[in-house]
Amino acid sequence: MDKTKIIIFAVIGIIVVVTGAVILANPFKEAAPPLVTLEFWSVFDDSQIYQPLIQQYQKLYPNVTINYYKKNIASYENDLVDALATGRGPDIFSIHNSWLPKHKDKLAPASEDPGDVKKYSSLFVDAAARDFVDDNKIYAFPLSVDSLALFYNKDLLNSAGISSPPKTWPEFNSAVETLTKRDDKNNILQVGAALGTARNVNRSTDILAALMLQSGAKMTADDKRSATFDQSFLSGSETFNPGKQALIFYTNFAIPSLKVYTWNSLQHYSIDAFVEGNAAMMLNYAYQAPVIAARAPHLNFGVAPLPQISQNSKKVTLGNYWAQTVGKGSKNITAAWQFVTWLSSQESSRAYLKTAKKPAARRDLIEEQKSDVGLGVFAEQALYASSWWEIDNLAIERIFADMIESVVAGKAAADDALTQANSQTTLLMREAFDKQQKQ
Repeated sequence: MDKTKIIIFAVIGIIVVVTGAVILANPFKEAAPPLVTLEFWSVFDDSQIYQPLIQQYQKLYPNVTINYYKKNIASYENDLVDALATGRGPDIFSIHNSWLPKHKDKLAPASEDPGDVKKYSSLFVDAAARDFVDDNKIYAFPLSVDSLALFYNKDLLNSAGISSPPKTWPEFNSAVETLTKRDDKNNILQVGAALGTARNVNRSTDILAALMLQSGAKMTADDKRSATFDQSFLSGSETFNPGKQALIFYTNFAIPSLKVYTWNSLQHYSIDAFVEGNAAMMLNYAYQAPVIAARAPHLNFGVAPLPQISQNSKKVTLGNYWAQTVGKGSKNITAAWQFVTWLSSQESSRAYLKTAKKPAARRDLIEEQKSDVGLGVFAEQALYASSWWEIDNLAIERIFADMIESVVAGKAAADDALTQANSQTTLLMREAFDKQQKQ
């Protein structure tokens, strides 16, 4: 054997010895992360909104596959509940900001650490913590927060000599009187504002709830076992019932004998009336703005903050939005929450909002949206959006709608209608509490 071959065999031998030593020294080689597939359900957002974010996430975590499905809002809640009950539910899904009271038992909390709750409250607007933190547990992360605002027809306000949209409810009443046109038989020819009834006013029960909250109504007891929006309290030397005053204020717009009479049950649906140019003002959410613009490209309309009790009163509007959560039955709870928290980070949220064109939920992104022509009003309002503990939002919508209609039809006085609605809501809350106790 020549010298060259001896050297080659010696080198090979050394490599074999060293490799063997390394293997013996490290018998537990780190395993590749397990493959994970997550199913994600939501509403309204098309897949092209989430797909770039999902692809970006999968570059960071190649072992994770996320399948996104946009669901039909009309059947979404029922389909979701049924799927979760049979173990076929998604790992990640969107819940409405009013759903925690009735669906909390189906959710896996993200954290029970008080430090995390404090951080969550500092990152997101106050509404998020009120709606999705319970018993020091975080249940959902929002990307956007929508809220009630004032939509107004610029041409009709200009023609009436109204230079700017009303900022307070007294100004609103005055504008309604000026904008409303009626004939000598009191028939409405032009609507000053589309509100006053329930079933032909989009989000009528939300508007009433916002008025109650603005007026200072305490909607539920502290133990969340009874409704209290019919209660009075002392204001100086007088008794004041904020819930009653809000109900009267709202229904007055549909009472023919009053100066602010501007609406009735025979009017076209509120959004239709506004699109047609017959209603000068209406109250609605940001998601309706592009719908209106698409339906009426030549309609010259603007959006302003929801009017308040006075210029100096505490600002309140009603929040209406969705957030992402994780199902208790998911086989990959940790991985699912990791994606949700990444999705709600500043960079990911910014990318989502840019594509979806929605008002931000994160405080640090609100500043970036304040100057946005379409979203600025809603972005600022997110800071003072409010809500209340609705044990069953759909049932309460029906209760509130019946309350409004009974007053407008003259079937009940405001006191009686309010008391009945409060009793019905309390019954829902107690039934839910009893059910929870039996589980």
